Amino acid sequence: MSAAARPPEGGARVPLGGTREAEGAPVNAAFFEARGLGLSFGGVKAVRDVSFNVEQGEVLAIIGPNGAGKTSLLNLATRVFDPSKGSVHFEGRDITRVPRHDIVRHGIARTFQNIELFEGATVLENLLLGRHRAGHGNLLGQMLNLPSVQRAEAQTRARVEDVVRLLDLAPVRNRPVAELPYGVRKVVELARALASEPRLLLLDEPASGLNPDETRQLACWIADIQAELGITVVMVEHDMSLVSSVAQRVVVMDQGSVLMIGKPAEVQSDARVISAYLGA
Repeated sequence: MSAAARPPEGGARVPLGGTREAEGAPVNAAFFEARGLGLSFGGVKAVRDVSFNVEQGEVLAIIGPNGAGKTSLLNLATRVFDPSKGSVHFEGRDITRVPRHDIVRHGIARTFQNIELFEGATVLENLLLGRHRAGHGNLLGQMLNLPSVQRAEAQTRARVEDVVRLLDLAPVRNRPVAELPYGVRKVVELARALASEPRLLLLDEPASGLNPDETRQLACWIADIQAELGITVVMVEHDMSLVSSVAQRVVVMDQGSVLMIGKPAEVQSDARVISAYLGA
């Protein structure tokens, strides 16, 4: 078991992650669901009538060539873009019009293709920024440094330290991000997303730029995130070895539309996928 899942000395701590259920969520509703999503930029249709669902606790991969609409789907899910049609549902609630800055408060976090970190800040400071959704009381309470504020700040730091241990970031925790190699920066971005304690984690090409050893380590971490922390994962990825090792199901996209949905082995043996994406 990874360090983040073990209770600290002196008392138990609720594990990081997505085992909490949303209050008032309809019974038997899909954990996450895209319904007939469309997205257009002028005359270009980036996403065309896309529908799929994600079960709680699974790892779902989205694959396809560049320009297939994969990242656009993540941008719709996290409210970066407004859909031209269709809707997005999370834990039984329609979140299609939720303000984008509130998405993290609903339990959704993400990483980006291009690393989006504060390079002048340390690793620890970047992770603490990932905890911005965790309130530390009102302004007066913070000015007076009330016990409740102290407890909230202690919990925030404890959660961040859990993530540091889980992803083996202790050796670089106090180093500025600008000094770190690319592969470590990718891990820091994953860590910042985890620091927000999401129930749904969206990863945009997490293995991009990683060497084979780093990719294998990433696969282990994704497995821990799913199995030990109970976080549901949706990842856009080109590396089929990573997809095959961690994903339970795969959504294949082609020119903005869903070509097929199936298990990794089914996808890799499908003639359409082999012809279009796997180069065989």
